[in-house]
Amino acid sequence: MDHRPQAWGRPRDDVYGAYDATFMQQNGPTQHTQQPIVTGTSVVAIKFKEGVVIAADNLASYGSLARFTDVKRLRPFANTSVVGFSGDISDMQYLDRHLTDLALSESYSSPDQPRLSASNLHRYLSQLLYRRRSKFDPLWNHLLVAGLDDQGEPFLAAADLLGTTYSAPSLSTGFGSMLAQPVMRKYAPDEEAAKKLTKEEAVNVIKECMKVLYYRDARSLDSYSIAVITKDGVELKEDEKLEEQSWAFADRIKGYGTQTV
Repeated sequence: MDHRPQAWGRPRDDVYGAYDATFMQQNGPTQHTQQPIVTGTSVVAIKFKEGVVIAADNLASYGSLARFTDVKRLRPFANTSVVGFSGDISDMQYLDRHLTDLALSESYSSPDQPRLSASNLHRYLSQLLYRRRSKFDPLWNHLLVAGLDDQGEPFLAAADLLGTTYSAPSLSTGFGSMLAQPVMRKYAPDEEAAKKLTKEEAVNVIKECMKVLYYRDARSLDSYSIAVITKDGVELKEDEKLEEQSWAFADRIKGYGTQTV
């Protein structure tokens, strides 16, 4: 075997001859990822009077294994928007590199002009997702785009792996659409109610949602990232912890742990 770093594990051509790979029958159809492998769970977001609050935990799960506990799934763009990623982590990394290239291109092509607003960025990403879906090679992600639109109003919209888009005063992906969405709708059932929320109230609502998800979603974590987007820019915190969160109360639940007669 050839154990040089540039060719680890390959038979040496000077000893065994050129490697013949024809037996592998690589003339079949092109195959793409059929399902996500390492995944992130819910992203939650809510509008308030002056902007949007968005959050996602820092866990990436390998199936049911909590494999990576320091994966940041909120990605700021040009200090005007934040993209929250749910779904496959490798596809998230692909989109992150794509957004980096886009931000550099924008800054070089028009340094003195307003950059892409959140609504423009959402439209761009939705078309990108739809194009990949049309090639039967979808990006296995569900995105939330938060920021301000062209008029400076709070903007929040979603796009999934099919390129489907929708918008609402509060949005969530994954299990958050069932567990966190009812909590947010109590405070922002419509656009008018969302405009009455203050920044502090919106942040507290999101923190309550993260607490609910930690206790109810087996793929969630008590470490999370949270971002507040206003006209002043993006305020991102990536290593927040849920306060006083533990399972110490579980020993008071009937049927939990070792039972004594």
